[in-house]
Amino acid sequence: MNEISRRGLISLLGLAAALTLPATIAVVSGAHAQDTTPPPQTGTQRRQERRTNRTERRQERRAGRTERRTERQTGRTERRQKRQGTNAPTSPPQ
Repeated sequence: MNEISRRGLISLLGLAAALTLPATIAVVSGAHAQDTTPPPQTGTQRRQERRTNRTERRQERRAGRTERRTERQTGRTERRQKRQGTNAPTSPPQ
């Protein structure tokens, strides 16, 4: 009776896997990889993109400043009204 040792069995399984794996990959891999890199831009296109990005950043900064200014003015007005309401004389003048 021929007995196979563990070492022999493992090497036999490894050999079988090595022989079937490339065939499986060749059958499954029917799709081709897509080229995801866009074509290189010209200098004018890069310059226009930078200009557009710069304009967007500038507009965001301006909007942020306007919003902060409005918040400051609103807070200032509320504090002023609160002070005027609490600083009113509590007793009639004599």
